[in-house]
Amino acid sequence: MSTFRNVPGMGGGSRGRGTLVVKPKDMRGTLRRLLELTRGNRQGLWIVFLLSALASLSSMFTPLLIGKVVDAVAAGNAAMALLALLACVYAGDWAIRFTQGYLMAAVSQRVVKGIRKSLFAVMKRLPLSFFDRNQHGDLMSRLTNDIDNISVTISDSLTQLMMLVFTVVGIFIVMLTLNLWLTLTALCTVPLVILLARSVTRRTRPLFKDQQRVLGRLGGHIEESVSGLMLVKAFGQEGEVTEVFSSYNRELCRVGTRALIWSGYLMPIMNVINNLGFILVSVISGLMAAEGMITVGVISSFLLYTRQFTRPFTDIANIYNVFQTAVAGAERVFEIFDQEPEPADAPNALAIHNPRGDIVFDHVSFGYDPQHPVIHDLSFTVPAGTRVAIVGSTGAGKTTIISLLARFYDVTGGAILLDGHDIRDYRRRDLRDCFGVVLQDSALFSMSVRENIRYGRQDASDEEVEAAARAAGAHGFISRLSQGYDTILEDGGGGLSQGERQLLTIARAILSDAPIMILDEATSSVDTRTEQKIRTAMHSLTSGRTSFLIAHRLSTIRDCDVIILLEHGRIAEMGNHETLMKLGGTYCAMYRTQLGWREAEGTPSAESADPV
Repeated sequence: MSTFRNVPGMGGGSRGRGTLVVKPKDMRGTLRRLLELTRGNRQGLWIVFLLSALASLSSMFTPLLIGKVVDAVAAGNAAMALLALLACVYAGDWAIRFTQGYLMAAVSQRVVKGIRKSLFAVMKRLPLSFFDRNQHGDLMSRLTNDIDNISVTISDSLTQLMMLVFTVVGIFIVMLTLNLWLTLTALCTVPLVILLARSVTRRTRPLFKDQQRVLGRLGGHIEESVSGLMLVKAFGQEGEVTEVFSSYNRELCRVGTRALIWSGYLMPIMNVINNLGFILVSVISGLMAAEGMITVGVISSFLLYTRQFTRPFTDIANIYNVFQTAVAGAERVFEIFDQEPEPADAPNALAIHNPRGDIVFDHVSFGYDPQHPVIHDLSFTVPAGTRVAIVGSTGAGKTTIISLLARFYDVTGGAILLDGHDIRDYRRRDLRDCFGVVLQDSALFSMSVRENIRYGRQDASDEEVEAAARAAGAHGFISRLSQGYDTILEDGGGGLSQGERQLLTIARAILSDAPIMILDEATSSVDTRTEQKIRTAMHSLTSGRTSFLIAHRLSTIRDCDVIILLEHGRIAEMGNHETLMKLGGTYCAMYRTQLGWREAEGTPSAESADPV
C-alpha cells in the first residue's frame, strides 16, 4: 500500500483562455526583420539586384536611341544601324528580365520556405499556454495566408521595386544631361505624387492589417466548424455557425472594400498629376524648339523620359500600397516569433537513467492565471509501482496534476520530485520519455496503424509493435482491416470506432515502455463491453508501473492502490476502494449512484464484475 501525506491542497478550475494582444510594429522595423531572414540567400538576391540594374540601363538608353533615330530621319540620314542597335537593346532587355524573374522566383521561394520552417520550429517550442490562448485556425492562417502574402511580395514587388529605383536614378541623370530646365519642369509634379502616396498609404495600412486580422478569425471559425461539424449538426447549430461565418465574412468584406477603395484612389489621381506634368513639359519643350534651343529628337527622347520618370513614382507608391498586406502578415508572423518559448533546460540539467517512478508533490501551487490559483499547497507521495486514481467533479484540478507532472506547465510554488530530484532539474526530453500517456481524446495521425503505434518509439521492430497491439487487445480488429497494420488511417482514424481508436493509443503507450503511465479518462466515451476490454488493456499497461488514472467511471479504478477524491480543489478523501466504501462519504455516494444506474440499465454492475 502506498503512503500519502494528506494536506490541503487543490483548487478546481479550467484553463483560462484569451486572445493574443496585437503589437503594432512599424514598417521599417518589420522590413528590417524580413531582410534578416534572407541570410543564406543573399548571393541570389545580389545577382537579381545586378540584373535589375542592367534592365534599368536598357530602359534608360531606349528613349535616347529613339531620339537619335528621329534626328537621323529628320536630317535625311540613314538610321538602320541605330534601329539594329535599338532591336538589340530590346532583345537584351527581354533576356535580362526573363532571367531576373526566374532567379527571383527561386530565391523568394527559398526565403519563404526558410520563414515557414522557422515559424513552425518556433511554434513547436512554445508552451501549451500559447495554444490555449489562440485559435488553431488563426495560427494555421499565419502559417499559410500570411506567409503566402510575404512570398508574393518578395517574388513580384521586390524585383519591380529594385528596377524602379534604378530607373528613376538613371533617367534623372540622363534627363539632366539632355536639358536642365526641362528636367526641373518634370520634377514639379514629384512632390504632389509623394504627398498623395503618403496620404493614401497612411489610411490603407491599418485597413490591410485589420483585413489580415479578420481573415485569421474567419479561418479559425472555419477550422472549428469543419472539425466539429458532427457536433454542430447534432445540436442543430447550423444557423448559428452560418451567422457567425457571415458576420466575419461581412466584416472582412467591409474592411477589404475600404482598403481597396482607398488604394484605388492612388492610380487615377496620380495619372492626372502625371498627365499635367506631361502637358507642362510638352508646352515648354515646344516653346524651346520654336526658339531653336533643342531638336525634335531631344523633345521625343525627353517626352519618353518624362513618362518613364513619373511612372516609377506611381508604381513605387502602388507597390508600397501592396506592401501593406505583406507587412501586416509579417507582423502577425513575427508576433509568434516574439512569444516566449518553453523555458530551456538548465546548463547542468540532469539526465535520467533507469527511473524508478517515485513521485512527490511537495507543497505545490499552480494557476493558469496567477491571480486565480487552481492548486494550493498540495503535498502527497507516490512510491514507485503505485497505481493512483484521481477522481472528482469537473474542474477540480485532476488534469492539471497530469499537466504539471509532464511539465506541460511549471508549478508556481513548491516542487514536484521524481526519484528525489525536482523535475525542473531534469532535461525536459528525458523527463517526458518517462511518461506514457493515454488521453480521453485518442490522437491518431494520417499514417499507417503500425506507424501510429510506433509513434512514441520509432526504433521498435514490427514484432514489438504487434506484441504491444496484442497486449492492448487491438490485434484482432487490426487484422480485420483491409491492409492490417499497414492500413492508412485517414482523418485521425475516422473509420474506426472510439473504442478501437482508444485501444490503439493504449498499444502506443505499452510500446513506449515508460516507467510512469498516465491515463486521462481513457474509458469515458466507450460502451460497457469495450470498457471491459480497455480495463484489461489498462491492467497490462499499468502492471508494475507508477500509474495515474483519471476516471469518472469508478468501476475502472476499483483495483487501484490509492484513490484520491478532489472536492472544491482539495483532497477530500483518500484510500483504497474498500476503505472509502466503509468511510461512507462522498466517494461511496458517487459509487453507489453509478452502481444503481448501471443496474437500472440492465448491465453487469461493477461490484459483480470480476476485478481485472
